Amino acid sequence: MFKEDNLNSISNSNKDFFYAGIDLGSTTAKIAIIDQNQKLVFSRYTRHNTKVKETVTELLNDAKKHFGDINVSLKITGSAGMGMSESTGIPFVQEVIASAAVVSKKYPEVKTLIDIGGEDSKMIFFHKNKAPDIRMNGSCAGGTGAFIDQMASLLNVSLEKFNQLAGNYKRIYPIASRCGVFAKTDVQNLLSRKVSREDIAASVFHAVAIQTINTLARGYDIVHKIIFAGGPFTFLSELLKTFIKDLKLNDDDVQITENPALLPSIGAAISKKDGINENFSQLINRIKNPINKIVAKNRLDPLFKDKQDLEEWNKKKVSFQVPRIKIDKMNSNKCYLGIDSGSTTTKICAIDENKKLIFSYYANTKGNPIESAKKGLNEFRLKLKHEKKELEIVQTAVVGYGEDLIKSALNLDHGMVETIAHFNAAKFFNDKVSFVLDIGGQDMKAIFVENGLINRIELNESCSAGCGSFIETFGNSLGYSVQDFSKIACNASAPADLGTRCTVFMNSKVKQSLRENATTNDIAAGLSISVIKNALFKVLKMKNLSETGDHIVVQGGAFRNPSIHRALEQMTDKKVICSDIPEQMGAYGAAIFALEKTLIENKKTLFKGLDKLDSLTEYTTKEIQCKGCENNCNISKFKFSNDNIFFSGNKCEKYFFNKGSNTTKGENLFDFKYKLLFDRGNSPQSTGHSSQSTGHGQQSISNYRLPIIGIPRVLNVYENFPFWHALFSTCGIKLELSDPSTVSLYEKGLGSVMSDSICFPAKNVHGHINNLIGKKVDRIFFPMAMYEKNEFPESDNTFNCPLVSSYADVVKSSMDPEGRHNIPVDAPTFNFNDEKLLQKACIGYLKKFNIKTDIIKKALQNALQAHIDFKNTLQNETEKIIKEAKKSKRLVIVLAGRPYHTDPLINQKTPEALSDMGVDVITEDALPLCKENNLSDLQIISQWSYTNRIYNAAQWVAHQNNYFQLVMLNSFGCGPDSIVIDEVTEILKAKGKAMTLIRVDEISSTGSIRLRLRSMIESVQMLDMKRLLQEEKRINTPEFKKEDKNRKIIAPYFGELYGELMPALFHLAGYDMINLPKPDKNSVEYGLKYAHNEICFPATVVVGDILKALDTNKYKREDVAVAITQTGGQCRASSYLSLIKKGMISAGFDDIPVVALGTFGKSINPQEGFSIEWKKILKVIFLSVLYADSIAKIYYWTRVREKNKGETEKLANECIKAIIPYIEKNEPEKIYVELENAVNRFNKIDIKEGIYPTIG
Repeated sequence: MFKEDNLNSISNSNKDFFYAGIDLGSTTAKIAIIDQNQKLVFSRYTRHNTKVKETVTELLNDAKKHFGDINVSLKITGSAGMGMSESTGIPFVQEVIASAAVVSKKYPEVKTLIDIGGEDSKMIFFHKNKAPDIRMNGSCAGGTGAFIDQMASLLNVSLEKFNQLAGNYKRIYPIASRCGVFAKTDVQNLLSRKVSREDIAASVFHAVAIQTINTLARGYDIVHKIIFAGGPFTFLSELLKTFIKDLKLNDDDVQITENPALLPSIGAAISKKDGINENFSQLINRIKNPINKIVAKNRLDPLFKDKQDLEEWNKKKVSFQVPRIKIDKMNSNKCYLGIDSGSTTTKICAIDENKKLIFSYYANTKGNPIESAKKGLNEFRLKLKHEKKELEIVQTAVVGYGEDLIKSALNLDHGMVETIAHFNAAKFFNDKVSFVLDIGGQDMKAIFVENGLINRIELNESCSAGCGSFIETFGNSLGYSVQDFSKIACNASAPADLGTRCTVFMNSKVKQSLRENATTNDIAAGLSISVIKNALFKVLKMKNLSETGDHIVVQGGAFRNPSIHRALEQMTDKKVICSDIPEQMGAYGAAIFALEKTLIENKKTLFKGLDKLDSLTEYTTKEIQCKGCENNCNISKFKFSNDNIFFSGNKCEKYFFNKGSNTTKGENLFDFKYKLLFDRGNSPQSTGHSSQSTGHGQQSISNYRLPIIGIPRVLNVYENFPFWHALFSTCGIKLELSDPSTVSLYEKGLGSVMSDSICFPAKNVHGHINNLIGKKVDRIFFPMAMYEKNEFPESDNTFNCPLVSSYADVVKSSMDPEGRHNIPVDAPTFNFNDEKLLQKACIGYLKKFNIKTDIIKKALQNALQAHIDFKNTLQNETEKIIKEAKKSKRLVIVLAGRPYHTDPLINQKTPEALSDMGVDVITEDALPLCKENNLSDLQIISQWSYTNRIYNAAQWVAHQNNYFQLVMLNSFGCGPDSIVIDEVTEILKAKGKAMTLIRVDEISSTGSIRLRLRSMIESVQMLDMKRLLQEEKRINTPEFKKEDKNRKIIAPYFGELYGELMPALFHLAGYDMINLPKPDKNSVEYGLKYAHNEICFPATVVVGDILKALDTNKYKREDVAVAITQTGGQCRASSYLSLIKKGMISAGFDDIPVVALGTFGKSINPQEGFSIEWKKILKVIFLSVLYADSIAKIYYWTRVREKNKGETEKLANECIKAIIPYIEKNEPEKIYVELENAVNRFNKIDIKEGIYPTIG
């Protein structure tokens, strides 16, 4: 905890009047009082622990004691300040504006401010004669003060001690700073590897620096001088040193300020905005008795009506007792041991031959899984000694995060994947189990079961919101233990609706609810409900809760909380089974597995016994740096007294592998493809050119008159490099590829990344451009390929994703290699689907180097052939792998993604992980066409070239037996994948198969990836491998037929001033169309429930509007249809139609037809009965839109200037209504007259003169 500190010695002042600013941050409160000379005369800094009102009162009382009850001019700022401003009437100053005001006034030489607070971070760039450019963190609070707090508590040290540790580091390790809970996994891993706490603390600070620079700089150079502000920089000197080092600053580059934590409060005090002038007593009364009581919003139904309801539920609750037997009552001396070595806790269960529990253990791992397991087993040994009983441990099994390590250390018999262990335990309580939900401290697992076999497994990927530590963190912040917090949740009368957001950002929702007078009970209940909402809708992305089936079993420590258990029952409307030790089900399932293995194999145990624990757990560790690839992994080698060796820290097992089941490695087509792509040399063919380089490239690289052209090894270069290599080398141009991707190369480009929300493959581009700049190439070639070659005759289009096709423009804008380094970025546009246009583009680009047209044409033919040869070689190798796998009955995984997922850094070595597990891995772009289906069978627009391959791969896999499965790689933040994932899932589901999704991004921990893959492989191996499942017909909405013409057609509100015209236009075309109301909060809720959670917000709202309307029963199913526009470009807007249809099917409205209105040539929507005579009505449509455009322009100009509020809006609506009769009568000429009338009426509105800012 930051200690409370008077940050400035209090100076006496003879001035009579003072200015005060209070900064209410997410975790702290600060007050600064200055005199009329703008001299700081009083300050305080303290934590508020969400008790905002009490803390502010205390600060004002402190000031009153010092100054007496004098008058001050007070303003308030900070992330928690607006709520207090609203309730008290104290003027509010936005915190970034406040900080910028101080810097501009007191430190004019400062060009950049970097501020880290409790839950937010910000960066401000100052430019002469311009407004400051302000950046703040957005959807994730990783890398802030609260994040550092979590890491310090994980090491069980104070922040002061954490800071001291960081000052004595020797090595930096990668840590995921984007999410506090996932960072815990990385830290736990480092602790288990015996990495020093000094190195871990410094690595955390480095991760914070990288996260801050990555998310906030966004293409701007961080220019000197720099001022660092905020509590973390004030109290953590090593954090400040880390930033200075990572930004390569010297002492003169940093502006030192006495009070960096007080900048916003000082800024609020000195801001030009008028404060409230009152004495301290009046201000304190204002805080205690708010003048504006904020009305409670967003409340949910209570979990229990009253105490009696809770008592009855507790009596009826389906809570299964694990069968137990006392050791002295055992009929046999045989027992079976299961250990669950989790990321934060260790669980041990011992059972007898009847699966009765004889011993259990649960404890925090504290970063040392070996010692934790040893301690638990010693407790078992001492218990047996006390009972004077000798037991034979017949077989042992271990699951969990530390599985391989514990197995090696203790010489255990079996390692197993946790999902199978949890499934075993669930089956014991209900052999008809259909759904298992396990919520642990940092992770979440869901198992869908069909016909007694695992059908699908889901794990949380890139966000840990809603796990056990989520509740614990909030309970502790409000001063409650986990147990007490769960109890008060059950007594809530109006739970707060807190949504499903990041652990740290949820604080803002909690604060908002507290401002609305929510009780702590309501907050606790709201958090419990949000855990379940997060699990069902965010992690599992369920659209229909019937997917869970009727037999639900829950596990994990989170379900010790009765409010979470009850929330799941309320949401699913089903009874939920929970054992009396839900947190130990992994260990119990492992013990059952050990027992069942004995019945099958009857092998002697490898475990040496409880009395040999001390000698067994002796080991030495050694640090090794692997040089096998560009990752240069830092590996810990554990050598145990039993001669077992365990390696930790390696991303693959190519050189350092753990002896487990001695699995034969599978084929890895990704490795083959990578070499095939890039092992081409870089010497050009002779074309008669000679002499020297025309650019400033090093002479050691080139002896050619033609320039050395650099190509970044990124994005669609992974698709087309064979083409570019042949094209340029035939023309005599030497190519210089950027180096293979590494973490270090990636990090060097972070400062120019424009948005933290773009995908990792795009962020990685910046490092590669920097790498080429460092190679001193003459030019950088980064083509914009809008269309790829069409590989599927039935596809709707062959677009590249908008980001891939246009990222060269982002590079030019954010990095400006030409302006800064005199290296131009050439970004010509190419169309690979039209050879004539391709030739034209090639000639247009290469002619500027004085290359003859006939040479370019020859080069083009060579390039096309090189690409064909590349594809043929890849397909032949794939065919060979498939043929051999079928012959030897090996499991084959189609690892589907984009071409750039071939990059080992981007795919996080997922192909290697699979091949290490004995699986053959092939790519989606080398598969044959699916004969049984084609892309015309899809329920989406097949608009993107690379995703069309994924659809084909899904169709091909769906028609193979169970030896062939599909795993999809998804880069966090990928826009098209919000469409693709659902479609691929449904293609496979129709044939009884499941799609495994692997999310890959810059987070370096691969533990969850390996867990998901192992779970998938072991689940598949439980299936009937040869069985070809009967295809279920995919449900679709019905066709809009001629007899449907009289249906009422509902459509979402298309926009202010335009939407009102739609019913008239439809009426003119002969249809009865109804505008739905403008969207509201319920629209969003419906959209989140029935559309993919990562689709863009407008699409979420549109889907929600329609389903909300249909769910009201206002419209009879047989009398209604739905309408939506249909486009055909690169954007996801082309997929609104399919999103609506899928949502309607999921919500049970699959009997209502949908019509698509648009100019796109192809449609996935049959609508024989819907046709419009465009020639007849085109003119009136055109003029109506132009009229609405004109009214909109006049309206927006006038509204900000109107003297009489509301007059402009009223007139605009009247003007729109005025042309509706002319539309319905098809009288376009009268629209001209009405526009003239509208202009005259707007000109009569009284307006205020002045200059008003224009926002685009």
